[in-house]
Amino acid sequence: MAPCGEKSEGAISSIVIIIAMQTEAMPLVNKFELKEDLESPFPKGVPWVRYHGTYKDLHINIIWPGKDLALGVDNVGTVSSSLVTYAAIQALKPDLIINAGTAGGLKAKGASVGDVYLASEVAFHDRRIPIPVFDLYGVGLRQACSTPNLLKELNLKTGKLSTGDSLDMTPQDESSIIANDATVKDMEGAAVAYVADLLKVPAIFVKAVTDIIDGDKPTSEEFMQNLIAVTKALGEAVTRVIDFISEKHHSEL
Repeated sequence: MAPCGEKSEGAISSIVIIIAMQTEAMPLVNKFELKEDLESPFPKGVPWVRYHGTYKDLHINIIWPGKDLALGVDNVGTVSSSLVTYAAIQALKPDLIINAGTAGGLKAKGASVGDVYLASEVAFHDRRIPIPVFDLYGVGLRQACSTPNLLKELNLKTGKLSTGDSLDMTPQDESSIIANDATVKDMEGAAVAYVADLLKVPAIFVKAVTDIIDGDKPTSEEFMQNLIAVTKALGEAVTRVIDFISEKHHSEL
């Protein structure tokens, strides 16, 4: 994992949580009693939503990319998450980014539905560029912020996270996920990591498993079946993470 202590000399005071789906975001919005920002810091016309407020000593911002203006579904995937991460960092100057969300898990790596993982590193599995050096750029491997004390205190699982823009898994994706040594698979993490790394903001990734991608059930069916229950587990895990972070410096994570 990458060092987590370079962003600020003081205690962490401002956190941006990037969450792709409204269903994933609302338990945390309610838990922290956050309010929707009616004077958005984002460009006029974009559907992105900011919920914000104070919890303990922390300024908490949850950024949800909103719904597609034409189709009305959540703006999931790497493009929206990259844009909102960049815009949120520019507008809000956070000390720490948390990318929270649901994910698929690999049974072969020990994942079960309901498990919550803190990712150790993130990479893409669907950016295949078979040219020397471009191949490494495509994978885009990045280390998450090092949080040994957080892991120990909260007893969370840890594993590598692989990101792609499709919910299903093609044979090519499966090969890349295995090559990435990933335990969990999502549609945002590596994109958030790219922007956070670019702008030098420490980032951590909290992912709750909704479906087993190397299991017997169709991914989309299992995802929808478990989404509500697993989102509750995600909310509880992120709350514990926030409670731990309160009054701490980056180096104490």
